[in-house]
Amino acid sequence: MAALPIKNKIRELRFFADEMTQKDLAELVGVTRQTIMAIEKCKYSPSLEVAFKIAEVFGQSIEEVFQYQS
Repeated sequence: MAALPIKNKIRELRFFADEMTQKDLAELVGVTRQTIMAIEKCKYSPSLEVAFKIAEVFGQSIEEVFQYQS
C-alpha cells in the first residue's frame, strides 16, 4: 500500500509538548490512541475536524501540522 499524500509533524510536536503521549493527545482531540498512531504514521488521513483539533492542541495552523504531498 502506498503512503498517503498527507504528511504531518505530530510526533515532533508531541515531543516538544513535554513528550505528550499519543493517549494524551487522543483524549484531548476525542479519538482513540490507535487513530492518533495511524495518523502520525501516515497510514490514515484525519477528517478535517480532527485535523483542526490536533492543530489547536499544539497552537499551530493546520498547514504547520499537516503537509499535502502531491
